[in-house]
Amino acid sequence: MGKHLKLIIALSLIVQIILIKILSRFPEFVERFYTYGLYQFISKSMRYAFGWIPFSVGDILYTIAGIYIIRWLIVNRKRIIKDTKNWSLDVLSAISIGYFAFHLLWAFNYYRLPLHRSLKIKNEYTTEQLVNLTNQLIRKSNELHHQITLDDSVKVEMPYSKKELIAMAPIGYDMLAKEFPHLAYHPTSLKRSIYSLPLTYMGFSGYLNPFTNEAQIDGLIPEYKYPTICSHEIAHQLGYAAENEANFIGSMAAMHNDNIYFQYSGYTFALAHCLSDLYLRDPSKQEELFKLINVGVLKNYQEAKEFWDSYQNPAEIYFKNTYSGFLIANNQTGGIDSYSYVVALLVNYYEKHPF
Repeated sequence: MGKHLKLIIALSLIVQIILIKILSRFPEFVERFYTYGLYQFISKSMRYAFGWIPFSVGDILYTIAGIYIIRWLIVNRKRIIKDTKNWSLDVLSAISIGYFAFHLLWAFNYYRLPLHRSLKIKNEYTTEQLVNLTNQLIRKSNELHHQITLDDSVKVEMPYSKKELIAMAPIGYDMLAKEFPHLAYHPTSLKRSIYSLPLTYMGFSGYLNPFTNEAQIDGLIPEYKYPTICSHEIAHQLGYAAENEANFIGSMAAMHNDNIYFQYSGYTFALAHCLSDLYLRDPSKQEELFKLINVGVLKNYQEAKEFWDSYQNPAEIYFKNTYSGFLIANNQTGGIDSYSYVVALLVNYYEKHPF
């Protein structure tokens, strides 16, 4: 690549950033022409291309890219000092190309219409509304728990392998698509990440690879969490880039699945978000409602907590803070911690559509 071409590509990074800032002011345009237009073609094409392959192509590509970058740094270590200007030009042009591909292939979805506007619901709620939904979720979670275990004090154990749970996750979207056709999920591309151990130490349950559109699931997390984690990552594939919106869509997909274990995972997932938000608003009321939850449900919560506690390390905070900063930079003002918007979607949607 010629020096002048590299300079043009490197400088285009500034233009890209400016254009994206402008585009972020027109979410209806992004929703119509990108999310429901170009992205549909891109997403389905990549899922057709890579979904049938049993392993994560994206993880392999990341591995190759990582090796190449390390090798390139070693080979060019003297050039970094002697020819800093041209070396910097190489780096900036590579970043510019990556930035362009990242947004074209997926990340423009960060600037689409907020979900509450698409659903025509409010994004605010009172503590009373939150308490009402939390009570409903407790009753439903307890009911499903008892149907599965027949013993309120026993935690739910998944009778399926993680591979089977991954295969079952799209069923919830088939059900949702009857009401929301744009949530139809075909073809599928949902896989266990080959980097599950590093993911766990970083504190993440999964991720979407924007360059291959493969949904990656942490292979180490407890089976009880698999239904909602798989459903969450599918939501990202369908164009819901915001974490809070993917949480809402993912919980809905699990709740609508015809399998009771998926329903249990979905309702308890939503309940956990409501309890966390209620604690911030009214700790005494949260404590009161907490006592109504089946002991077995609490044991499942404890199981998940103990799993993550066992992998806690100083670097986890760094990775989560970095990712939170990344989300904020990409139009997600709440960062990684955005319970209130998830709860706003849950409260207002289920007030109009009781379960």
